[in-house]
Amino acid sequence: MKKMVSLVLLPFFLFMGPTAFAAGNLMKKAQSLFKPIPQKVSEVRRKLITPEQEGLGKMLYFDPRLSSSALISCNTCHNVGMGGVDYGEASIGHRWQKGPRNAPTVLNSVFNIAQFWDGRAKDLKQQAKGPMQAPVEMNNTPEEVVRTLKSMPGYVALFKKIFPGQADPVTFDNAAEAIAAFEATLITPNSPFDLYLKGNNRALTASQKEGLKLFMDKGCARCHGGINMGGQAYYPFGLAERPPSEIIAGDIGRYKITHSKSDQYVFKAPSLRNIALTPPYFHSGKVWDLKVAIKIMGAAQLGISLTSGEAGKIEDFLKATTGVQPEIEYPILPAPTNQTPRPKLD
Repeated sequence: MKKMVSLVLLPFFLFMGPTAFAAGNLMKKAQSLFKPIPQKVSEVRRKLITPEQEGLGKMLYFDPRLSSSALISCNTCHNVGMGGVDYGEASIGHRWQKGPRNAPTVLNSVFNIAQFWDGRAKDLKQQAKGPMQAPVEMNNTPEEVVRTLKSMPGYVALFKKIFPGQADPVTFDNAAEAIAAFEATLITPNSPFDLYLKGNNRALTASQKEGLKLFMDKGCARCHGGINMGGQAYYPFGLAERPPSEIIAGDIGRYKITHSKSDQYVFKAPSLRNIALTPPYFHSGKVWDLKVAIKIMGAAQLGISLTSGEAGKIEDFLKATTGVQPEIEYPILPAPTNQTPRPKLD
């Protein structure tokens, strides 16, 4: 009896074995640095989104008539069927103009501290207003957007329903709010990494676990932790070593917004979720190979030289962050009328 009691009182990890104990430590450390994407955005976002708001926002998101050319929609540069991006170094806008930066993914963007690479938009609503007015993007004005929406009875009826009690509900501000409501629903839960964070040790392969360990031990999680694995703070690009000039591409980052010398070459750390779906990488979009991007980050931000094997394992881990993509049924948009502005292609 005494022998049995003493066995029961032995530390539990002696019965787990060194491999199981190490696996438990790895998961525990990961759970302290990251959080899984929730099943519904309402689990982390206080403001509830009604199906009606989401539906109107989806229409507006896909409607190219919000651009002066009637050719470019939000989905053009943030394609929800391609990881929320457009598969280009920089987005192509009005009259084939090339934008200054790579399009960030719209997926899980609701979890970011701010929007755009330089954080100039405090939230999705403010961000939605930018591209519609940018000459290099949709090349429109708030007044013309409103005139377009008011020309279609289908939109007028929806705005009245969704924004009740307003004398004039068809406004640029309400349009942006609806778009933001739809974008907030574009989340990607249930990635293998999410399942691992919820306690399923078998959700990651052995190689992915090694990559996760490297990602944490080398310091990558300092900037790319939390629910979105990034998007929560700003950092100098080249904290330890200046990246090649072709990757910087002459972009001085957040300095353009703050005009503070300390913000030169500072950018918001991008989310690494679904990263395998969203090449090319960096604000300039100059790197197409994820493994190469990982090695550049090791040198530029951490001051370390990652071996090809180490970078490969980190890449393998990052592929495990690809979640279940939102399935979006393309909306049927309101019909135009004789009052709807004609496309302006010049």
